[in-house]
Amino acid sequence: MPILHLKMHPGRTAEQKKAFAREATRVVVETLVCPPESVEILITEVPKDAWATAGTLKSDG
Repeated sequence: MPILHLKMHPGRTAEQKKAFAREATRVVVETLVCPPESVEILITEVPKDAWATAGTLKSDG
């Protein structure tokens, strides 16, 4: 079973997340030739104060 884990900052709407899940599932099914029921998608929202790049929190930049 393919599992996709998307990590992103908060702020996307429920409709945007649904659209992502729908399209990501379509591409996985097409590419990996598997049933849509086998595709699982986890969406984790990580606040900017818990995400750093090059030693700097995203909330600071």
